[in-house]
Amino acid sequence: MSGSVLILCTGNSCRSQMAEGLLRSFDKSLEVFSAGTIPAEAVHRLAVQVMREEWVDLSLSKPKSVDEFLDQHFDYVITVCDEANESCPVFTGKVEHRLHIGFDDPARATGSKEEILAVFRRVRDEINLKFRKFYNENLSGK
Repeated sequence: MSGSVLILCTGNSCRSQMAEGLLRSFDKSLEVFSAGTIPAEAVHRLAVQVMREEWVDLSLSKPKSVDEFLDQHFDYVITVCDEANESCPVFTGKVEHRLHIGFDDPARATGSKEEILAVFRRVRDEINLKFRKFYNENLSGK
């Protein structure tokens, strides 16, 4: 099985990076990329930390601009922004299927270090659950 997936959010520092890492971990034959409309300087350190807890290494990942992918064809482009609080990016390249699977932005969490870490873990777990469902329904065994 193979397929190509581009995961989009604004900064490409948390949610899209976590989704990319998890989806890659489900199936090594997938071509999975993530990008943002306004890429951050680096992947958020807490995203790296909570993904390491799930044996997914984001330490070498770098935020990328969606512009880098406009000339590529994708089977799926998935936006992961929280539509209530953000405007989701639009991909203008060639796409077979466009989906939205929204999540809260853990980078906006406030509180103590443990409270913020809990938000990152919750969002990671939600991404894991919803992207495993996406994978099983759309990519597994096709």
